[in-house]
Amino acid sequence: MKMSSMVIAVAIAIMAVSLWALANRPDEEPPWPDRIQGFSFSPFQSGQDPLARIYPSESQIDGDLALLQGKTHAIRTYSVEDVLVKIPELARKHDINVAFGVWIDADVERNQADMQRFLETTVKSTNIVRAVVGNEVLLRGDLPMEQLVDYLDQARQELEIPVSTAEPWHVWVKHHELAEHVDFLAVHMLPYWEGVHIDVAVDYVVDKINLLKTLFPDKPIVIAEVGWPSNGRTRQAAVASPANQAIFLRRFLERAEQENYIYYLMEAFDQPWKRDSEGAVGAYWGVYNLARQEKFSFTQPIVPIANWYMLAGVSVLIAIITFAILLIDSQTLGNRGRGFLAVLVFSAASGAVWVVYDYIHQYLTVGTVIVGLVMIGGMIGVIVVLLTEAHEWAEARWIIRLRRPFNPIVVDDDQLPLVSIHLPAYNEPPAMVMDTLDALAALDYPRFEVLVVDNNTQDPNVWAPVEARCKNLGSRFRFFHVAPLAGFKAGALNFALAHTDPAAQIIAVIDSDYRVDPRWLRELVPQFTDPQMGIVQAPQDYRDGDENAFKAMCYVEYRGFFFIGMVTRNERNAIIQHGTMTLVRRSVLESIDGWSEWSITEDAELGLRVFEKGYEAAYISRSYGRGLMPDTFLDYKKQRFRWAYGAMQILRRHLPFLTGRKESRLRNGQRYHFFAGWLPWLADGVNLFFNLAALMWSLAMIIDPLHVDPPLVVFSILPLSLFAFKISKLFYLYRTRVDATLSQTLAASAAGLALSHTIAKAVISGLITRDKPFFRTPKMAGASALVQALASSLEEILLFGAMLSAAAAIGLMQKMDTLDMNLWVIVLVVQSLPYAATLFVALVSGFPRLSSRIVLWRSRQAHL
Repeated sequence: MKMSSMVIAVAIAIMAVSLWALANRPDEEPPWPDRIQGFSFSPFQSGQDPLARIYPSESQIDGDLALLQGKTHAIRTYSVEDVLVKIPELARKHDINVAFGVWIDADVERNQADMQRFLETTVKSTNIVRAVVGNEVLLRGDLPMEQLVDYLDQARQELEIPVSTAEPWHVWVKHHELAEHVDFLAVHMLPYWEGVHIDVAVDYVVDKINLLKTLFPDKPIVIAEVGWPSNGRTRQAAVASPANQAIFLRRFLERAEQENYIYYLMEAFDQPWKRDSEGAVGAYWGVYNLARQEKFSFTQPIVPIANWYMLAGVSVLIAIITFAILLIDSQTLGNRGRGFLAVLVFSAASGAVWVVYDYIHQYLTVGTVIVGLVMIGGMIGVIVVLLTEAHEWAEARWIIRLRRPFNPIVVDDDQLPLVSIHLPAYNEPPAMVMDTLDALAALDYPRFEVLVVDNNTQDPNVWAPVEARCKNLGSRFRFFHVAPLAGFKAGALNFALAHTDPAAQIIAVIDSDYRVDPRWLRELVPQFTDPQMGIVQAPQDYRDGDENAFKAMCYVEYRGFFFIGMVTRNERNAIIQHGTMTLVRRSVLESIDGWSEWSITEDAELGLRVFEKGYEAAYISRSYGRGLMPDTFLDYKKQRFRWAYGAMQILRRHLPFLTGRKESRLRNGQRYHFFAGWLPWLADGVNLFFNLAALMWSLAMIIDPLHVDPPLVVFSILPLSLFAFKISKLFYLYRTRVDATLSQTLAASAAGLALSHTIAKAVISGLITRDKPFFRTPKMAGASALVQALASSLEEILLFGAMLSAAAAIGLMQKMDTLDMNLWVIVLVVQSLPYAATLFVALVSGFPRLSSRIVLWRSRQAHL
């Protein structure tokens, strides 16, 4: 690592550690009193669940009470089922009073049996100081108030101690008449559920208690539950965390002493079983965790993450290693680029470490472990994609010099080799092909031949005029009509290679729609004076970008790859060879057995094989020929499907060479660029599964909102972060490297997004199937009608509608009071954008007379 990189890494590391320290600065809060008034008490331990009728033993309950002895005056219970009815008796041995509770719900028969046990136990127990009949019965809507009142009246008649039922403060306000049937108000004050910020939470409790005192001046008030969770979903301004739990409880206890409140903290011990009824947050209300350990300091300053320095150290170590890997073979990257990467790497490392730390400190089940592994795998995948995108961004914008610039070479005519130009054609419009031949005839190059191979075209009216034009152009133009001929385009090229003049040293390939610049061969062929040069590639370019708005969008989208991606790849001799405007040394081509007929992207596959043999490739970002773009959106999608499917074919076939399991002369930089180049397409494939899973999850949320929560925040942040980063990169590089206007950049973004679903299907298909039929990209086929354009995009339109419908349904049916709920709706909307782009581009392509001026392409050379 260069000295400047080390300085940057150290500076960013210091900043990262400083941010960790800032986020975890100690917060002085009132100390915990020696003995509090009361705890809500549920004694269930790991693997126990009253809903499954799995209860703790008497000895376990006794151990919990022994832990609380001397720390609390009382406890509050909720049920008399099974061993829970013995809690008062066990508590008496530890000098703990009891607010004894009985559970009341819609099961009337069970209610009657439990009431009988409750009353009998209460009468004979000397340490039961209050009776609580029912817990949030009206809030849940289990019983009408008239039935609840019957239970209350029965208890008040048979007991000599104060009787009440427990409800949140607002239920008491709403059901004012309920107070007539109780001796005191048992009030739940849980500001977290109401989305109150931690800084005003205690004041909020005091305010509501004062309201109840005003409304019920003759009734004593007991705060039957008051607390804050240490983990869970963010509700509006309320953030669940260990630090916030400690802050709220310590502040409340000080205020409660000042206000002379009677209270029961919610609760003594974490209860993971409550996740099924209250959501994930239900498990984390305890002052002690499931292992009966204090979750925070009772007297020391509160630090959000007590061992934050260890996490900071781990994140810095991961970041430095990752940063060093990114800078391998990056000697031409300037300090701005290095700083850019350092900031991203340290941010990603810190975020990842925090996510893992937070997750492993939850109560994990088999299900949550599986979800966690998926989440961590997805997070790593997103970070890898993000960093590879960032690496290309940095190298496209902030290099100090090109390490492999294209240096023109002048060679005397008598030293220039014979070039054999191969032009494959299948069922192409004869006028278009003849236009291409005329441009080739005008080449300013002394020695070349042109071989036109028309394979499998059945109609003589299509190929015969081309044959005639070749005869008119002279002996250097040779025409072959071959039918049948296997191998599609690769088969035609191999046929041409077999019929090439023995003296030809260079093979040139162009598509049948290209008009070449007369200087093409003269300026590029001299690069082969380097004996290691295997390929010389010029960019694909197009001449019909001003034909209509659709083609103008396609044009600007194409340019991004040829003026950004190919330039950065060329720096490590790792370009993607294309089947037009390409030159190949004949001896190299023949040594590797020609074009691969198994691949539908035979050009890119050939380029990789050339690299595997150790040869060089040169790329010049200047245009030397212009062809025609697909006429319809369907053809545009078919072309990209072929490219992505072919990439997966190549990945599968060449994986042993790319990973080093089979010997080759590939360099690590070349391996990196091939994997990094395919990674965004692989991500599109994964994203399709994510979208389908998101729709199923959203449907479950709509059908069963009480039991299905939105996904964890990290599941929302990951796709949102990646989407935002990729869009930012596209806008920045298109404006600075492709010299695009804002409207052109928006057009490129829409056109690129519109292909996401097509690429995803191609990637998945390419990974699980071996062969797809080759299909050419039709040219001059006539623009499609609107109905045809929309029909070709039916899948995307349906997914767009499903995503938006799910987002709207969740937004309308559920309270948007949690961060994860809001983020999930945003995720659904953002994930629908590629499908929306498909619909938009389909509509644009459906109006072939729509002027290209709406895109306003400026024909200016891209920055080099």
